[in-house]
Amino acid sequence: MTIFSPKNLTGLAVSLAVQCPGEASQEALGARLAGLCSEFAVIYLMGDLGAGKTTLARGFLRGLGHAGVVKSPTYTLIEPYHPPRGRCFHLDLYRLSDPEELYFLGIDDLVEQGWWLVEWPEHGVGWLPPADLEIRIEYCEAGRCLRLMGVSAVGQRVLAALARERGRSCGVADCQTW
Repeated sequence: MTIFSPKNLTGLAVSLAVQCPGEASQEALGARLAGLCSEFAVIYLMGDLGAGKTTLARGFLRGLGHAGVVKSPTYTLIEPYHPPRGRCFHLDLYRLSDPEELYFLGIDDLVEQGWWLVEWPEHGVGWLPPADLEIRIEYCEAGRCLRLMGVSAVGQRVLAALARERGRSCGVADCQTW
């Protein structure tokens, strides 16, 4: 995994570019983000079908201590998890036909009760809480190129901590040092 220089505003990293050569490095990045995310956050995961949104979510959940299966909530729309570090809600809004359907899922009851990992957030505009961190995943020659944007103070703190770790090994065989 390669992390490129952050763009800074008032000393906080607000944007990072990361290259992940394979699935293991994407999971490692997700786990590291969970390790750096000391408070509940809303994370939007954006990218084409098959880009690795669920892979990154799986890594995040592993980083929170979840040892079980992580399945894509494509058909259930939401999968709640209860890892040792606190609750996490994994949402996949791809099949949502109207953002108002989120009301019937009871998402109002979930706000501030855990981490949110939201795939296809553009399908829930107007009904989702604002993101703390936005992650756009794209295909590239190196595997996957990810653009991480800290859009709140919480997200900016996570990215600043991740940027400080550049040059350290992520501990995964196919993952370059950061």
